[in-house]
Amino acid sequence: MEITERLDALTSWHADWKGLRVAVLGLSVTGFSTADTLTELGAEVLVLSESAKEEYARLIPVIGARLELGSLAEVPDALREFAPEVVIASPGFPPTHPLIEWTIQQGIALWGDVELAWRVRDKVVRADGTPAEWVLITGTNGKTTTTELTASFLTAGGLRAAPCGNIGIPVLDAVRDPGGFDVLVVELSSHQLWYLGRSAPAGQLVPHAATCLNLADDHLVWHGSAEAYRAAKAFVYRNTRVACVYNKSDEATLRMVEEADVIEGARAIGFDLGTPGPSDVGVVDGILVDRAFHDDRRHSALELTTVAELASVGLSAPHIVQNILAASALARSLGTSPADIHDALQTFTMDAHRIQIVAEHRGIRWVDDSKATNPHAAASSLRAYPGAVWIVGGDLKGVALGDLVEHAGSTASAAVVIGADREPVLSAFRRHAPHVPVAEVVPADTGEVMDRVVELAAGMIDGEGTVLLAPAAASFDQFRSYADRGERFAAAVRAWIERGSADDPDGSPATH
Repeated sequence: MEITERLDALTSWHADWKGLRVAVLGLSVTGFSTADTLTELGAEVLVLSESAKEEYARLIPVIGARLELGSLAEVPDALREFAPEVVIASPGFPPTHPLIEWTIQQGIALWGDVELAWRVRDKVVRADGTPAEWVLITGTNGKTTTTELTASFLTAGGLRAAPCGNIGIPVLDAVRDPGGFDVLVVELSSHQLWYLGRSAPAGQLVPHAATCLNLADDHLVWHGSAEAYRAAKAFVYRNTRVACVYNKSDEATLRMVEEADVIEGARAIGFDLGTPGPSDVGVVDGILVDRAFHDDRRHSALELTTVAELASVGLSAPHIVQNILAASALARSLGTSPADIHDALQTFTMDAHRIQIVAEHRGIRWVDDSKATNPHAAASSLRAYPGAVWIVGGDLKGVALGDLVEHAGSTASAAVVIGADREPVLSAFRRHAPHVPVAEVVPADTGEVMDRVVELAAGMIDGEGTVLLAPAAASFDQFRSYADRGERFAAAVRAWIERGSADDPDGSPATH
């Protein structure tokens, strides 16, 4: 049997995977999940990685795979000798990586872990004998929040729903969960979508519903251009069966839906903060409403919740309301009732480091949005907290901040610039917002950065105000992750408050 013919037949857990030679690139949580799945299927597996956690390195031979650790700057002899029939790459491997280029040049099938998960999605089926439905979520910002919201809405409606994918839980782990699910809510990064864009028809996803929440420049180094990044995001809508949810205030997402090759009968469902049309969800007089999944949608709407109720549980920031509307549309496409959505929102909590209020003390509100790792996310945060002292900077990933500083950043009362490469940020302020007072944090020691940030930011507030950590950049230049950055910020705020309470008789933070 020709290898192409064999791969085309591998669309079930119960297909014949035995002896298939698969090279797995990368040994993080995704790589291990991939190797573990393949060995369970009976494939012959070679894992290649530059480094690995001790636990994963120890377990790879235990599960029956082979591990090669070392430099991947060029194609290792071990990979050539293995002669893989399929290469499955972790999302961190860009199209320009030597191993990816070699795989393509050799004509070897190149998959991501999500394609493998789709092919074996029938390992555990529902009562009617069918696999779980898939709902796909991508976007430059808001992916994780929308994924968690959608899963919580579906669960409130009585469905077994699992958030997975780029959210941190490999899709393969959800597919193999012995308890099974009715719906997998899959967060997809542009990297994962790039790999899906390469899939042959046999490996292409057919989701029940999908959304691209928004589009702004990000990951340009990985993709090579803004056009390539957009093209990857657009793959989220391919083959959608029921609902293509798009952002009415972001024309790029509408174009994606208009150009997508979907299953006949799929509907375009718009969302934004304005009055919804008959196939949209939106906001009318402070009420979130559904006019998309309603029998009388041309003449009336169904109430989901109110902005006032969202404010009472800390979910009223405009971009969070948009996430709620998108998640509502996805959940409604699967039959979740407005009442279930309303009830789920009463107990929903945001992830750490996403518009998280760290403390409110003596008129100063400290907000951690360390997860705002690109300009689009930071702009949303600044709109939610106009006049804040803005903490900005880090690993810019090839993205310029001029537009962000000129439009959203110019509304800040002051700015504190961090990061190993601060000059492009400082230059953006000098050019586009010279009226905004700017301080610079020079310490190279990660342990000192946030202590200095907090001292400077507090000194820039006269009376009451907000300090907003929304860096518009990745964290790896000075921190282990965006979470580490946020945690260090929160710890510095708490330490500053404690110092002030100890030093000043009236409990006000001391100045130094």
